[in-house]
Amino acid sequence: MTIEPSFSSRTPDGDNRPREVCDHCDFIHYTNPKVIVGIVATWEERLLLCRRSIEPRSGFWTIPAGFMEVDESTQEGALREAHEEAGARATIDTLLAIYSIPRISQVQIIYRATLDDPDVVAGEESLEVELFEWSKIPWDDLAFPSVRWALQHHREVEGKAHFVPFHNPEGETGDFSEMGL
Repeated sequence: MTIEPSFSSRTPDGDNRPREVCDHCDFIHYTNPKVIVGIVATWEERLLLCRRSIEPRSGFWTIPAGFMEVDESTQEGALREAHEEAGARATIDTLLAIYSIPRISQVQIIYRATLDDPDVVAGEESLEVELFEWSKIPWDDLAFPSVRWALQHHREVEGKAHFVPFHNPEGETGDFSEMGL
């Protein structure tokens, strides 16, 4: 006879917060923040953006980014996402930013990268992809606050070999509530 797991929320001995604990064997199912990885990629003076074909925020523009997978580094995940979403081949230059967004339980790790060539094509999660000049970026149609943060920080450190990676200031978590997040 197989016993189906049943979990209840309670504070395990030696812990300081409620967790999901198995009622049969006391196994603790930890729920942790999700890690998002991505790149701000350029080709010459233009920046790569993808128009999302999936929710949340379908139809809005974003940098290539997504959930990190098991058994990959953050850099590998960022490059994988760029290839999946935009058919892009890129070379990572350096870490650009880390955003901690507790409200939606995410940590976003964004790299600065250069496209190996300008040949990009929309993947399954993108309606279209485009290389934008700075003045042509669709600012009103960006999918998430962190996309704006990453693009603006990229602009601030453009051409600099050494800079401090951006960490969103305490309290600046973006208004994700309008986006259903």
